[in-house]
Order: sequence, then structure tokens, then C-alpha cells
Amino acid sequence: MEVNEQLVDQLADLARLEFTPEEKTSIQGDLQRMITFVEKLNELDTSAVQPILHMTADRNVYREDKVVPSITREEGLQNAPAANDQYFKVPKVIKK
Repeated sequence: MEVNEQLVDQLADLARLEFTPEEKTSIQGDLQRMITFVEKLNELDTSAVQPILHMTADRNVYREDKVVPSITREEGLQNAPAANDQYFKVPKVIKK
């Protein structure tokens, strides 16, 4: 695949980036080197390689799901800077 100036312009537009002509030339070279590397990897025979689902043999260790004592709603709200009897009060962030 050939990386040309139009491709760099298209990628810059999609990413909402602006580049100087010098930066475009540098990025074009970098992209071409990356694509050449990936194309080189495509030359390898990977038909006998098993897919890797995990990078290590470690597995998730889940804790036992059990109910433990917790604080009450009143205890949770007592140090709140602003609260009513059931909820924390927070500043409005959505404007209509």
C-alpha cells in the first residue's frame, strides 16, 4: 500500500488534526514504514500458530461472592457537603 499526501490529509481530517507541510512529509514517511512492516509480517506462514487469548497462563481469581456488613445510608450521607435524607446533592451539569 502506498501512503500518499491525500491519505495523510484524509487521516488528519478524520482525526481533526492540522499539519504543516513538513509534518505531513514526516508523517507520510512514518506511516509508510509502519505499513511496510505490517506487510512484511504478512509474508510469514502463521497457519500452524494457535491464537493467543491471554498473554500469560494466569487466570482470573474470583473472590467468593458473599454479603458483608456495610454502612447505612445515613452514615454515608453524614459527611456529604450537601445532601437530603436520601441522596447526595450535586451541582447541575446539564443545561437545557
